[in-house]
Amino acid sequence: MARLYISRFISLTAVSSQLLAELKALAGPGGHIEDPAELAASLTEWRGLFRGAAPLMLMPDSTASVAAILAFCHQHRIAVVPQGGNTGLVGGAIPHSTAARPEILLSARRLNRIRAIDAANYSITAEAGCVLATVQAAAAEAGRLFPLSLAAEGSCQLGGNISTNAGGTAVLRFGNMRDLVLGLEVVLPDGRVLDGLRSLRKDNTGYDLKQLFIGAEGTLGFITAASCKLFPQPRHTATAWLAVPDVAAALALYGAARDSLGDELTAFEFANHTSLDFVMRHIPGSRAALGSNSPWYVLLELSTARESADTGTDLEHFLAGMLERHTVTDGVVATSGAQRNAFWGLRHSMSEGQKIEGASIKHDISVPVSSIGEFVARASAWAESSVPGVRVVAFGHLGDGNVHFNLSQPVGADPAAFLARWDEIAAEIHQIAVDFGGSFSAEHGIGSLKVAELERWRGGTTIEVMRAIKGVLDPHNIMNPGKLLRAG
Repeated sequence: MARLYISRFISLTAVSSQLLAELKALAGPGGHIEDPAELAASLTEWRGLFRGAAPLMLMPDSTASVAAILAFCHQHRIAVVPQGGNTGLVGGAIPHSTAARPEILLSARRLNRIRAIDAANYSITAEAGCVLATVQAAAAEAGRLFPLSLAAEGSCQLGGNISTNAGGTAVLRFGNMRDLVLGLEVVLPDGRVLDGLRSLRKDNTGYDLKQLFIGAEGTLGFITAASCKLFPQPRHTATAWLAVPDVAAALALYGAARDSLGDELTAFEFANHTSLDFVMRHIPGSRAALGSNSPWYVLLELSTARESADTGTDLEHFLAGMLERHTVTDGVVATSGAQRNAFWGLRHSMSEGQKIEGASIKHDISVPVSSIGEFVARASAWAESSVPGVRVVAFGHLGDGNVHFNLSQPVGADPAAFLARWDEIAAEIHQIAVDFGGSFSAEHGIGSLKVAELERWRGGTTIEVMRAIKGVLDPHNIMNPGKLLRAG
């Protein structure tokens, strides 16, 4: 491969046993892992594209402990790689230790307390290691909604969601993670604590410092807790799985839904048939929602907190019109929570299904919603002509312009030979996205995978400003070195 996707495990010697012992003491009882077998899962990215090495993982259980660890690492120039649930797809949480400069993993997993829920203020304060599903459940218990939702919500953690500015399936209605954060508590690389843990909607007191750390991928500090927005818990939800003939029809359906259903439109996902076929083939228990196949599918959901609403009837009336106009060719509206969950299960299993199918080259792009059809057509034509037999797996969040434009290896092809073309293929797909005014990184971030792409597409003044900020906050470059910005 052109990139260094698989790192060799390296004997680590540069951090003395005395320094390691002091770090373990700072993490407290039960606050470290150093056994290679136990560390293995934390050293491998979900897809297996990145494997790394680290002599130690620290798991502090308090902000004070994190501060002490980072102050120590700052003093001794020890590199630190923050890690949440390790569900990322760009290698951002995998340490790249070398013999000359080992990297210590700093895990948020024991920072897992819900500190406060203020239902009247529609806010929740939780620590960085809280699993996203736990935050969702705590909000629901208080009669509120925390709207961030994504396939990994049973294992990803709040700090990682914030550090990568996670998106997910409800961005259309509620925005990215950046839109959901009210305040942050962050430990800076030198151990100082930036206490911005306020739950105010209005606070014009100079620079909005929390925004520096949202999407910074752990390169500027370690998030220990966050105050986030809550919303009214939906009383009524209506979900439909629909067949459409092409992306143009999906776009027409989306525009009509926005006009007719308004702000109750919570999610609008789309996927091609290959995406669904891999799920049906590889994910046990999966059942097709419709009786016949379609080139493209849409998963549409409405939700409202209004007590008197009848979202199911509203959706059925809307879809009847779409069927008459042949915008929709078939569809089913969920009649139970179990059926709704089954629809979402199909959508959330698409990445897993493709993973099982074989080697894949993935692109997390965004373009203006109006350009999605043209992008998919042009990118598909290029891929199919350049890689004979390649299978396009396109799905994502049509409502916010985010397409996971993925390519699965041709049947019978050599996986290594296919993956060796990653850089060549990604460069062209990203160029097509940029041609439409889009981005090469919609919601997954930069990590290790896209450092060169960031330099290519956001170079010049943008990179200079990023480096200047990094230099002020982390002059010794101990925080997640080599991620987001090239080391050195």
